[in-house]
Amino acid sequence: MIKFSIRSEKLFRFSLPIYALSCLFACHSSTEKHDSWQVYNGSKTNIKYSTLDEIDTSNVSKLKVAWQFDTGDADTVNHSQIQCNPIVIDSILYGTSPQMKLFALNASTGKIKWMFNPFDSLSSDKKMFFILNNCRGVTYWTDGKQDKRIFYTAGSELYAINAKTGKPVSDFGIKGKLDLHEGLGRDVKDLFVSCTTPGVIFNNLLILGSRVDEGANAAPGHIRAFDVKTGKLAWLFHTIPHPGEQGYDSWEDKEAYKHIGGANCWSGFSLDEKRGIVYAPIGSASFDFYGGKRTGYNLFADCLVALNASTGKLVWYFQDIHHDVWDRDLPAPPVLFTINKDGKEIDALAQTTKTGFVFVLNRETGKPLYPVKETAVPTDTELDGEKLWPTQPIPSLPEPFMRQKFTEADVNKLLPEDSQREIIQQLASYKNGNMFNPPSKQGTVLFPGFDGGGEWGGAAFDPKSKLLYVNANEMPWVLKMIAIKKESPVSQSNLLAGKSLYLQNCIACHGPQREGSGNYPSLIGINKRYNLVSFKQLISTGRRMMPAFKQLNEEEKNAIASFVLDDKGLQSKSFKAQPKADDPYLDMPYTNTGYNKFLSKEGYPAISPPWGTLNAINMESGKFEWKIPLGNDARFKNNGAPTGTENYGGPVVTAGGIVFIAATSDSKLRAFNKRNGKLLATFNLPASGFATPAIFQVNGKQYVVIACGGGKLGTKSGDSYVAYSL
Repeated sequence: MIKFSIRSEKLFRFSLPIYALSCLFACHSSTEKHDSWQVYNGSKTNIKYSTLDEIDTSNVSKLKVAWQFDTGDADTVNHSQIQCNPIVIDSILYGTSPQMKLFALNASTGKIKWMFNPFDSLSSDKKMFFILNNCRGVTYWTDGKQDKRIFYTAGSELYAINAKTGKPVSDFGIKGKLDLHEGLGRDVKDLFVSCTTPGVIFNNLLILGSRVDEGANAAPGHIRAFDVKTGKLAWLFHTIPHPGEQGYDSWEDKEAYKHIGGANCWSGFSLDEKRGIVYAPIGSASFDFYGGKRTGYNLFADCLVALNASTGKLVWYFQDIHHDVWDRDLPAPPVLFTINKDGKEIDALAQTTKTGFVFVLNRETGKPLYPVKETAVPTDTELDGEKLWPTQPIPSLPEPFMRQKFTEADVNKLLPEDSQREIIQQLASYKNGNMFNPPSKQGTVLFPGFDGGGEWGGAAFDPKSKLLYVNANEMPWVLKMIAIKKESPVSQSNLLAGKSLYLQNCIACHGPQREGSGNYPSLIGINKRYNLVSFKQLISTGRRMMPAFKQLNEEEKNAIASFVLDDKGLQSKSFKAQPKADDPYLDMPYTNTGYNKFLSKEGYPAISPPWGTLNAINMESGKFEWKIPLGNDARFKNNGAPTGTENYGGPVVTAGGIVFIAATSDSKLRAFNKRNGKLLATFNLPASGFATPAIFQVNGKQYVVIACGGGKLGTKSGDSYVAYSL
């Protein structure tokens, strides 16, 4: 083994094309290749498939570590991660580190060539509070000659880096970078805008989505295309339509487009280069769990939209959730493939969802290949001003790839009997029984949960067998709403004001008792790591999953700090409210009490295993070929059968007959027989691989590489990339 280390640092309807589709070809790559890994997820069709077959079912168990590269910058205190699916160009591997450094390695040895540190462009006082974001990959472009560039986002800035030297490309944007706050059509300079998933190249355009806040004060998630040479904005697609644009009438309030945010393409794109169509899965509109400020069915939130890649003009759309109040944004780009349906070869796509449904659509028109029925759902909301949509689209096929109800019969039998009884009592007290039950004050069981079903890892597809491979989370969550009480500013202390501001801005992530929830950390004891000055800078700039709260004034920051830091001296001081121009769209009457998993008092899942699965679905029949638990919870290692675990990251499939996937919390990379799901080999990783593997070859030798960043699900953070070969 060679080891290197660097220590220096949402179908409602569809619209047919209103113009002729041009069959455009990208100048640098007109044919999909599946014997290399030059693009995020292996190809622009997103099928995560490799034609390489040196590693096959007979020898996969003989894989050995070829090299390990440690970036040296894991942040164990703040639970850093690496979600990157690296790319390989001309035997050079490009990836990112936990601290958002970009690097180039010799792909066969793991030896570093260069590393770019975005911190270097910041002043020393800002380096500690650099807005870090997870990065799932990078994008490569070349003119076919000497100009070779890597594009990636760190914080709110899009960088263009010379692929040969690791230096910023000076003629792109401003000294090699663009501020993603610019070009969204309204002033969002004080709002959170970043990008966690790489864009896609079409001709000389970089098409890019964004990650924005999920609260009321969110930037719009409009899709942009930039000139790869200059960084100039080439086109903009309004995911929240403006007057005169298709979809504008789906918002009852005709001023909504000026205020509502979200509806962002955060999970990346698929591209049909021959047709010149880019496919963008869109997230939910903000605020996630209360839609009283955005009544209507809210196009293009929760839609798969097909756009002309040259112009950004809408070709068609398909909405999978109407008026989303469950945070069920489309979590991954669709996979593009060709199948035989009713005796015809059809270019199709499959869109996986958080609900466990797969929508299979005609790639050119957006029409479903299997019947989709608008089905009546509960609308009995107790939240003032809310207007739920009466139906939701349910596909007849393919079969859902996860359970979609949590009943008493599903209570975890691995729990002690008294814990089972307690779970049954809790289950009876919540709103339950339909995945579209509305958010409620009593608490609503979210199953499928906040993290799916399907997640951002997406699916893989085998062109030969027509099997779609998708991993799923099967964890129930509880969504509970509370009314926001407006405290009088008269004679109010910092402590009272801080509690009120915490309720308005922080409770949804960190919980009512500051104990944390879901993937969000506890704030208890934070005063041991932050003082008043550093804490105020933190909430001004944000960090990783935490957005910046630049809308808060100095007095408000002091008040929140007094509460969170438990600063007795500051708490006793009076709070002097400053007059502010209230935006009624931001004045939410409700918030939620956090992202809370439905767990037993021991901290175990309330539902019976499996808690994670890997599924193979035949796209021509819509039926399962096989389904298996994915991963194993060490707390139940004597159970006799794998429990499955929650999982993040996707599978890849090869012509050698293998499905490779890490994704689980038990720090393993697994290899399965793609035909029957039989486990062929397991490899121990230095940290959990919450990422998608990449498959490539150098000098005729095939490699499998996985980023091992850990950090989620209570796992340790890591900073390694591990490559395997025979």
